[in-house]
Amino acid sequence: MVSELGGSQISTLLETLPGIANVLRSPVADALGNVIRAGARLAEFHVQDAEELIRYATRRSLLGQDEGDRLLAEIHAAEQRRADKAADRERALKLKARAKGKTVKPVKAVKKVLKASKAAKRR
Repeated sequence: MVSELGGSQISTLLETLPGIANVLRSPVADALGNVIRAGARLAEFHVQDAEELIRYATRRSLLGQDEGDRLLAEIHAAEQRRADKAADRERALKLKARAKGKTVKPVKAVKKVLKASKAAKRR
């Protein structure tokens, strides 16, 4: 079972073991850095980073639970729209390839051809 360390436990650990601060890093710090890089368009945005920051903000009462839930819903909706647009672009590329003369048989037609070839082999 994984448990999170509290602020006082981390402080005690950092005081007890010199140099561990270089090794031990908060997931909130990582998420904050990743979101900042994504905002500057230096890296890709990841939903899990935003979720980590929202959890931290609600634990510290920086955001209310309702506000955090609304923000997460907005983020997930935006991520879904982004995925839908990517799927639409993929479909458009496939249609463009078909229009250039590369005919692609539908799945049902391919199955009929396979059945016909199997039947011909049996004869």
